[in-house]
Amino acid sequence: MTDLYDRHRAVLPDWLALYYGRPLELTHGEGRHVWDAEGNKYLDFFGGILSTITAHALPEVTKAVADQAGRIIHTSTLYLNRPMVDLAERIAALSGIPDARVFFTTSGTEANDTALMLATAYRGSNQILAMRNSYHGRSFTAVGITGNRAWSPTSLSPLQTLYVHGGVRGRGPYAALSDAEFTEACVADLRDVLGQARGGVAALIAEPIQGVGGFTSPPDGLYAAFREVLDEQGILWISDEVQTGLGRTGDHFWGWQAHAQNGPPDILTFAKGIGNGMSIGGVVARAELMNCLDANSISTFGGSPVTMAAGLANLTHLLEHDLQGNARRVGGLLIERLRAICAQLPGVREVRGRGLMIGIELVRPGTDEPDQAAAAAVLEAARDGGLLIGKGGGHNTSVLRVAPPLSLTVAEAEEGASILEQALRSA
Repeated sequence: MTDLYDRHRAVLPDWLALYYGRPLELTHGEGRHVWDAEGNKYLDFFGGILSTITAHALPEVTKAVADQAGRIIHTSTLYLNRPMVDLAERIAALSGIPDARVFFTTSGTEANDTALMLATAYRGSNQILAMRNSYHGRSFTAVGITGNRAWSPTSLSPLQTLYVHGGVRGRGPYAALSDAEFTEACVADLRDVLGQARGGVAALIAEPIQGVGGFTSPPDGLYAAFREVLDEQGILWISDEVQTGLGRTGDHFWGWQAHAQNGPPDILTFAKGIGNGMSIGGVVARAELMNCLDANSISTFGGSPVTMAAGLANLTHLLEHDLQGNARRVGGLLIERLRAICAQLPGVREVRGRGLMIGIELVRPGTDEPDQAAAAAVLEAARDGGLLIGKGGGHNTSVLRVAPPLSLTVAEAEEGASILEQALRSA
């Protein structure tokens, strides 16, 4: 393992982060478990950053990939592609967007990049509203709308970004307000920001639940209230569903549905879970928006036959086995179990989340100061106990992120909670 780590450091960028003091090489997985190169078995509560959404080595996906690879692996979008059309039809129907068109990419970053290109072209403006503490990807454009300094390496951007309040409920100047007052204050802030904008704003892009930001979210209905203000000026709403889509929140198939009073977003982006680890991202928009580009465009690898076959098999399994319902049921049990554990620990500020998207925010006991060292220690202790989790939460990365595959069983949830309890206590 040391040899592989040395080779990694010799040829890959210093900024390519690795978890753990002794980085892991994961060699195979099955169900909700993975194994490392030394033969150690782990319960996986992070799923490749929320990408393994059904299960590791899901037989239906493995077979679909092998069958398609045996026929043809690559064609590009210059040719008709039956698996791509099949998956596009299903995503369009599930999106809730009328007269929907779907464009496939290879990642969530690329999906958000495409959504921003559509919005700015349609509106003739490079001004974008984004949420504080947000994260939308690692491309030059996506970094330019990321409101989380730990993931924004440059202030240069092709966009003019205006940041508004609302993505973080429990911190900031409005934290002490009731949900209704919080929403009212954030709407007032939005109006104030728009009053400072020069000319028209293209779009608001927002994660219904902020992923890298530490699984924070506003009260239900906030983005519906924002939508009323946006509609007054024709400003588009882009819902970044890269982490919240496909039933992960349990209550809804898409995160935007918790803010659905005014209907679906104008543009929806998705990635991660749709391919269960295969490289799939995508954008959904009504035809008028999707077709607004007046220049040629193709994708060499977006919508490849192999990844589309995997996405179809994965989505079919997810729907037929009601994994959204399982996320609601098992996730509800898990979050209550974690809240009971953490109520006794002075270093835990909050346990929050929805479905199987749960964050545990750590602070220095007796203060409100994020405790990055404690989060790193818990991550290590959980690994030693046989559990893999993630972390995030603003520039301090003091939030433990729990996001297992949606097929998690009650017994596995209890096992993971017990390991996490010991890790929290030891750290």
